[in-house]
Amino acid sequence: MIRRRTLAWTALAVALLAVPAVVTNPYHLNLFILAGLNAALGATFLLLLRTGLVTMAIAAFLEIGATTTAALMVNLGWSFWPALLAGTVATTLVAWLLGIPLARSSGFTFVMLTSVVAMLVPQVFASIRALGGFSGIQGIPAPPPIALGPLVLEFSGKTGMYYLTFAVVGLCLLVLGAAYAGRVGRAWSSIGLHPRLAGSVGVDVVRYRRHAFVLAGAIAGLVGGVYAVYLGAVVPSQFSIFKTINVHIGAILGGVPFALLGPLVGSGLMTALPEMLRSIPYLEPFVIGTLYIVAILLLPDGVLSLLGLRSGGARARRWWRRSVDDSRAESSGAAPVDSPAASGGGRD
Repeated sequence: MIRRRTLAWTALAVALLAVPAVVTNPYHLNLFILAGLNAALGATFLLLLRTGLVTMAIAAFLEIGATTTAALMVNLGWSFWPALLAGTVATTLVAWLLGIPLARSSGFTFVMLTSVVAMLVPQVFASIRALGGFSGIQGIPAPPPIALGPLVLEFSGKTGMYYLTFAVVGLCLLVLGAAYAGRVGRAWSSIGLHPRLAGSVGVDVVRYRRHAFVLAGAIAGLVGGVYAVYLGAVVPSQFSIFKTINVHIGAILGGVPFALLGPLVGSGLMTALPEMLRSIPYLEPFVIGTLYIVAILLLPDGVLSLLGLRSGGARARRWWRRSVDDSRAESSGAAPVDSPAASGGGRD
């Protein structure tokens, strides 16, 4: 099963690498770039959802990364690569500081607190004159070219930005995939299934939720830096709470049980469908809204469930049942069966 999954992801990566050779229209390549960036953001939503949290602050962390990267490049003359690293670190730090109190909340309280963050961050940046106020930062330069032996990859065009987006999104998905496959991922899944029972078998719910919150913020900050140089401008109005809601819809449309592939498919649909209906602008919101509602009602596990694919949820549930059985065995005085929750390692 693992080998088959690896081959499938490799085939998908090769197909995506070949997109610029097939898609020569810059406008269509632009759609692929935006879909890729939104897919990485959708993956952060599903990451926190696995711990039982629904965040509304995705766009806020996206703006922190984008504005920090843009300000360092335009105002201080930094090159893109150190500015991108600094923007990611700054976003991670903010997420860590906010995660200390926010990770202790859950449910509706967490939604409201992250909504406050989502509304405050654009207002704070808009009030800073050095960052352009409500007009934002304009004229962000493209990243410098990279020499790959005899080849030179330019980022001033759509092809170079596509490959930069591919690398960043691929890195984010690799990090998330590695986390999901290990002890941390199983702990996140157990918290999402039942936080109190997870705590009863030794899972530190607050700590693991904080880890997920910080990782989600770091990914959003990294994507924000690429977002800034691709658009060439960063305006506070781009990062409203509605941006986060669109990310949510894309991830849910692709399939919540599919933490990595779901956002890719869902963000692709979210990007392509509006463009296909541009010829009927008056009916576009009604048609798209109706399609989304019908898809969510009829396909609660997303469009990927139509393909009969299996997610990592079954593996997490098996681990969770073993952990609960061990807890019951300990309470009854029987010798518990060794499990990853107790031993700290191993794969299903």
